[in-house]
Amino acid sequence: MTKINLTVDGSKVSDDVEPRMLLVQYLREKLGKTGTVVGCDTSNCGACTVHLDGTSVKSCNVLAVQAEGSEVTTIEGLATNGQLHPVQEAFRECHGLQCGYCTPGMIMQSIALLEENPSPTEEEIRLGLEGNLCRCTGYHNIVKAVQHAAGATSTTTGA
Repeated sequence: MTKINLTVDGSKVSDDVEPRMLLVQYLREKLGKTGTVVGCDTSNCGACTVHLDGTSVKSCNVLAVQAEGSEVTTIEGLATNGQLHPVQEAFRECHGLQCGYCTPGMIMQSIALLEENPSPTEEEIRLGLEGNLCRCTGYHNIVKAVQHAAGATSTTTGA
């Protein structure tokens, strides 16, 4: 067992973990952060996307011990004071989900995309999300949601 200390969704945590435990397993099994979804276990689908020190990562591709000393943000850590994050709200308003399985990863990747490029074109959105798969929606409303969120975040941040 290896001791890890990190911050998850603003709370400091410390645990003993098996060195081979994946970050997605740690988040779900040890911390109950079940919004981080296990989709494929091969890093193909992106359903397990979280932010690790502000960078979008597929948590099935990261060992929990690699997150030592880091800050992790999951889908559960986005809302503040009962208010959805602007990207979460945009997905809700634009019907950017169907079954919802890919949605947490899509939202986390969309936030990273918008932080890097606050006013992406449709093509840039599609390229920015290409590592996240959706088997239900055809992506049209997901792209629409990201475009909508781009407008919402630029007005809330003053950009």
